[in-house]
Amino acid sequence: MSDDETPQTTRRKYLTVGGALAASGLIAGCTGGTGSRETTTAGETTTDETTTAGETTTGEQETTAAGESYTVSMPPVGEVTFDGVPETWVANNGSWADMGVALGVEPPKGVWLTSRYHTQYYDAIDGVSVDKSDMVSLYQDGVSKELFYELGGDVHVIDPNFLMNRFKGWEQQDVDEVEQNIGPFFGNSIFSTGYKWHEGYPYLSLYEAFGKLAQVFQRTDRYEAFSALHDEFQTKVSDVVPSSKSERPQVAIMWASGNEPESFSPYLIGEGTSFKQWRDLQVRDAFAETDVKDFHSTRGEIDYETLLKIDPDVLLLRGHESQTAKEFQNTVVSFMKNHDVASSLTAVKNGDVYRGGPLYQGPITNLVLTERAAKQVYGVDEKLFDRQRVADIVNGNF
Repeated sequence: MSDDETPQTTRRKYLTVGGALAASGLIAGCTGGTGSRETTTAGETTTDETTTAGETTTGEQETTAAGESYTVSMPPVGEVTFDGVPETWVANNGSWADMGVALGVEPPKGVWLTSRYHTQYYDAIDGVSVDKSDMVSLYQDGVSKELFYELGGDVHVIDPNFLMNRFKGWEQQDVDEVEQNIGPFFGNSIFSTGYKWHEGYPYLSLYEAFGKLAQVFQRTDRYEAFSALHDEFQTKVSDVVPSSKSERPQVAIMWASGNEPESFSPYLIGEGTSFKQWRDLQVRDAFAETDVKDFHSTRGEIDYETLLKIDPDVLLLRGHESQTAKEFQNTVVSFMKNHDVASSLTAVKNGDVYRGGPLYQGPITNLVLTERAAKQVYGVDEKLFDRQRVADIVNGNF
């Protein structure tokens, strides 16, 4: 490094963006977008367009010889050119962080909220673990641009539109500054399809996003191994789903704050990755044929009286992933059993109130959560994926 170079200018030589974001934060017709969007109706999943696992678009390279640059595209940021494999990175959330774990790279230096990156899921897999004790929460009553400088990530796996639309404080000029002085943005908000600001560019499925991150870290071999494992896993999941729709439970997914909840934020099962296990298990959405609106569109809540009118077979409560199943039963479920109205709900009487999964999941956590969900709604006790095989892929032994 010469005397007039700072770490930031050196890093900028290392990673460059092949095109600035438009002033609106969106790119119209950006290259490399898959255009794939999943839609779900009555437990059926269809795809408008599909991308073959491991497929790369024009300008993308799966493998790169030492010293060669390579380009990977991601809506909405367009094409990003890398002059070397990133060594440090920052992730938007646990979805992307988990993808990094699956690729066998060092964990990100920061995520949006470390409390929502549930690394305890790795406890189910010997040989896979993550220490997040030094990981930083990007959101600390706002998101400080100075924190990005402190973290010094070679790449920011964050949808810049998320930064500019989720809270006041970030504008396009701030995104441009971080890209110019620290490192590029490379991300797409995939966990939910409820944000209006995301309508100008395509969502990616979990494995489409995973494949792109694998290209960034030049570890497409691990991605391909996981993709093959996932295909086999999907076959096993399909086998446990009752052929008759009437035999599949009607579930209500809600956010429940605290251990004695009196009201809930309802979630309709949508296209985002946070609902993947429920789409794959083809459960029936208890809210889909009611006038209850999704939390993302209204920020509204429902109470026990509304729930009693719908009376779902199963209640799946988010916001309690930091608790064990036993802790959840001893707090939230115990409270509901002793509640004047909640105790009359079918799900409460039958013991079918469970933790509903996190907002964020990647390829490894999806395996764990889908297997858990199959046990919750279908009583499946068998293991649906090979733990050792997962550990082997993560550690490069495949």
